Amino acid sequence: MKNILQLNTNKLLMVSMVFVILQLFSACKKETVAPTDGVNNVNAPVILDVTTLVNRSTPIASATYGDWVIIRGMNLATTNKVEFSDIAASDSLMYANDSSITVKIPSNLPNPAENPIKVTTKNGSTTFNFQILQPPPVINFFTPIAGPSGTNVTITGDYFLGVSSVKFNTTEAVIVSKTKTEIVATLPTGVSSAYIFITTPSGTVKSSVSFGLSYTIYDDALATGWSNNSYSAVPVFNNTVNVLRGTNSIKNNYSAFGGFRIKQATTSSLTGFTALKFSIFGGANSSGFKVRIIINGGATTQTLTLPAAGTWTQYEIPFASLGNPTTLSTIEFKEYSGKVFEVYFDDIGLYKP
Repeated sequence: MKNILQLNTNKLLMVSMVFVILQLFSACKKETVAPTDGVNNVNAPVILDVTTLVNRSTPIASATYGDWVIIRGMNLATTNKVEFSDIAASDSLMYANDSSITVKIPSNLPNPAENPIKVTTKNGSTTFNFQILQPPPVINFFTPIAGPSGTNVTITGDYFLGVSSVKFNTTEAVIVSKTKTEIVATLPTGVSSAYIFITTPSGTVKSSVSFGLSYTIYDDALATGWSNNSYSAVPVFNNTVNVLRGTNSIKNNYSAFGGFRIKQATTSSLTGFTALKFSIFGGANSSGFKVRIIINGGATTQTLTLPAAGTWTQYEIPFASLGNPTTLSTIEFKEYSGKVFEVYFDDIGLYKP
């Protein structure tokens, strides 16, 4: 009986040892790297091409920051990261299966054009050279808004990476400094007024308003021959607070439906001039109210909604929007909300191409 018990005990020990060995082998097998063909990891991710969500069958050569795209390939189901020039896409904006990854490109990347795609899975990573373009450049503002040749003009906006050219109309400017959101360029010799053009790999943009004044009516004072002709409004022409450029601006306090109006002693020709230019600074109580622009008391006018308090805004009103006057005698900024408030004006003048 003792021998039988001993034999059964030995059998149990052998079975236990075999079970433990199998468990260890199984555990090791789970941690083993993906199969290889002797050279490459056969389960490593492969990128074949990129398409849009609209046309999923035709590869594209480029995309734009912020676009949704489909990355097509193989072994992509375990994707845990998609990077564009080392900028990772948000996990919440990415979905992968074995043959494709749907992903949203980040809205900002370090390069204006060349931004390779890197896909990482549990079996490795791969990089695919692809052109991802920043959007076309955007000009929001520039300062000063006028000045002599040699003035350094600071242009603010976005998507300036890779800027290759800054022009004032057709004249090339020297770029002093540049970042993604700001360019400093020197006003070329012989240029007094012009639109600003910025070129990057994504295209060229033209400023919505021009730099400079072809004819100045007010900078720090009214030009010779011009005088105040306001009603129900109290303009101060030598105001020194909230000045856009120089030393003075015009502070104007409106009564309801009052008019800040200036007139010229001798009517002048508008031949060659295309627009009226001016800048307005919103007072503490003026935001959202309206001002109507009237030339020579004419019936064709332009109504503006005043900017937020504490903000200078440049305006350029084409004479085509003001009845195409051929001469100029008066310029009126009429209060059109029936309110009492304060605003500031600076750099009033005309533009000629």
